[in-house]
Amino acid sequence: MGVGLLLVCHGLVTALVVISFLCGRWPIFEGTFIQRIHYFLTFGAYDYFLRFVGAVFGSKCTNAVLSVEYYCCDRPNPLLQIIYLVIISFTYYFAVNSSFAYIPGYYLSATHKYTSFFAAAVGILLFLLTSFTDPGTIKAENVSQYLAAYPYDNIIFSKKECSTCKIPKPARSKHCSICDRCVARFDHHCGWMNNCIGERNTRYFMAFLLWHFLLCMYGTVLIGLILAGRLKELKVVYILTVYYGIENSFWDLAPHVVQILLIVFVAIVGMLLGGFFGYHAKLCLSNTTTNETFKWQDYMNWQRKLKEAQASAAALKQSISGMNSEKQSLSSNKWRAFFRRSPLEDVVVVKNNVYNKGFLHNIWEIISPLSTRQSFTQTKLKSN
Repeated sequence: MGVGLLLVCHGLVTALVVISFLCGRWPIFEGTFIQRIHYFLTFGAYDYFLRFVGAVFGSKCTNAVLSVEYYCCDRPNPLLQIIYLVIISFTYYFAVNSSFAYIPGYYLSATHKYTSFFAAAVGILLFLLTSFTDPGTIKAENVSQYLAAYPYDNIIFSKKECSTCKIPKPARSKHCSICDRCVARFDHHCGWMNNCIGERNTRYFMAFLLWHFLLCMYGTVLIGLILAGRLKELKVVYILTVYYGIENSFWDLAPHVVQILLIVFVAIVGMLLGGFFGYHAKLCLSNTTTNETFKWQDYMNWQRKLKEAQASAAALKQSISGMNSEKQSLSSNKWRAFFRRSPLEDVVVVKNNVYNKGFLHNIWEIISPLSTRQSFTQTKLKSN
């Protein structure tokens, strides 16, 4: 009973921490304990740590910690890349040590020993491709081609110059302050990849997310079938009561406990990766980037406020003109005011994304970036 309770608590705490850390800023969690846990994990704990260091060790140690923070968060560094490799290596190691002894089993063939290694290797390959592929760096040599490939929509992108690179800034690009370069079709800077996600490596990033989601689901099902096979072969009652025996102890169940912990961890990570992939897939299907999503939100909010102000001004003008017209009975005016539709309800702001050219075209632009096509090179020749 104690082991089962321990496993349930482990799963709940792991899910709570992971969901709070990654999803705590979502509007649905606003004002909840999930948001408070997120704040503590991302800001509060670090703030308390800085205060503790300052109080115990002085300002020099605080400055040293801030220097480390600057290096880890604001400069290119391989820290998260190393953490990723450690996570996937140790997860695979624990899976091999706890589960491969039961393959082949009641439900699984020996093939899964090799397919699991292949799946993990492909995941690492996609990680390396995303990390080390040029995201679409814009330079003086290719800026004219990117200007032709991505026209300005004069809504969220207009003609301007990058204040850092001192070259024209093509539409959909952004200067990354961490990498210190302008990136075409900039989506975001990914610390896990130590690289920007842009025009040329979005395809690898999407493949990375999808493959790791499938890898987590595969691992969950695989370990689940191993456990199911062991229950079938050794009988359920024996598995559940073996650690109560005189000759056996809790350590006899250690491989199965590790397997259950792995299932919980891999399943939670898989669900989060699936959600993250779904979000980016939706962006790709509409030919929008994460950076553009924030720009559109700002633009739509500004347009909505502008139209609401215009509607309010028109309603006020109409009310004033109505007061100067022929007077009506007081009761009639009250009923009309009660049932009158607010002019603010008619305010509609339309998003006009000129880069959305249809489902198939948008997907093809991810698979085959514009700068990898022959037409891009021909544009370069013409510009010369």
